[in-house]
Amino acid sequence: MPNFKYKGVNNRGQVVAGIIESADVRAANKSLTDGGVDVFFLREKKGAQLFFDLSFLFGGVKTKEVVIFIRQFSVLISASVTMSDALKMLSEQTEGKNLKKIISEIASNVEGGTRLSDAFERHQKVFSKFFINVVRSGETSGKLDEVLNYLADELEKDYDMASKIRGAMIYPVFVLVGLMAVGIIMMVFVVPKLVNMMTETGGELPASTRALIAVSNFFVNYWLLIIVSVIGSVLAFRYFQKTKRGKKIIDSTILRLPIFGNLLNKIYLVRFSRSLKTLIIGGSTITSGLKVAVGVIDNSVYQELINQTIKEVEDGNSISGVFMANSDIIPGMVPQMMMVGEKTGRLDFTLEKIVDFYTREIDNIVANLMTLMEPIIMVVMGIGVGIMVAAIVLPMYQMSSNM
Repeated sequence: MPNFKYKGVNNRGQVVAGIIESADVRAANKSLTDGGVDVFFLREKKGAQLFFDLSFLFGGVKTKEVVIFIRQFSVLISASVTMSDALKMLSEQTEGKNLKKIISEIASNVEGGTRLSDAFERHQKVFSKFFINVVRSGETSGKLDEVLNYLADELEKDYDMASKIRGAMIYPVFVLVGLMAVGIIMMVFVVPKLVNMMTETGGELPASTRALIAVSNFFVNYWLLIIVSVIGSVLAFRYFQKTKRGKKIIDSTILRLPIFGNLLNKIYLVRFSRSLKTLIIGGSTITSGLKVAVGVIDNSVYQELINQTIKEVEDGNSISGVFMANSDIIPGMVPQMMMVGEKTGRLDFTLEKIVDFYTREIDNIVANLMTLMEPIIMVVMGIGVGIMVAAIVLPMYQMSSNM
């Protein structure tokens, strides 16, 4: 959505200025007016347009910065610091330029009479729907300080879990990329020179060497076709993934992958349970909590499952019924614990136990994955070196023996 620069006067007679994200000028003006700002300047902010969106390289806000911000904000609110003062203090302390600017705008909006959740909602690229709805539920229930503490705790846990998984994957990805780079360099630059030397002798080359020469010739002669094919395959995959049917097929396949499918399944369960628990503690109803939780999980299989659950709950049925019917995806323990939580009126407590259990499971899988990756990488490297030795060194040894 486009951004709009604005200037106006708030309810206290103070001149306020900032940037608001909205669908169009009318929507921006209405949002500001509803927030108590008498607008006298409103214009779309235009910048250089790029073919590719490079906001992830520069101009974005890191997840870690948001986690630190909400933790500091929750501490200040718990210490009875006013919202606008807390936001102003954090805008001065925050190191990230983009987040500093956003916090400053939120402080101006709140000072002008805008609700905190509405001020956050104007920056949905930084603050998720889950984040905004948790804050809104805290405002509605009058327990904003408690809800902010819960939110800070859950965001930190989610960030720590994601960091562990990323850390576990850095080593194998780095090694595999390095192997691919070395292999391409060998095929394009090294092997052709060795081939010329070996073919000059006129001797018969082993099958492994001939296969390596064929691969090398393909890389040298059809490098442009390879690049175009790779780019075309990536674009075709992304297009297929954006279709409803394609996304469902891909998401369903991912959940059934060995090792990684089990890991992702548990990650989705933790995110769903943690989000729903935080929303319920914040004062949201189960139905509204489920509607927010749908957007937390980027998997169409789980989204369809949660949407079915919403319909069942709206019809007066239990939340655990749909989960129990999908036993091929959901472990049997989850709906059973949910059923106990519903009967005792402690659904938030049982959801917390589910989060704790599967968080430990994820930690164990990640630790085992790191241990398992090392021998697998060593085997792959050994196979690659063995092929190179058999295809290059062996014929060279035979040439030297015949001389």
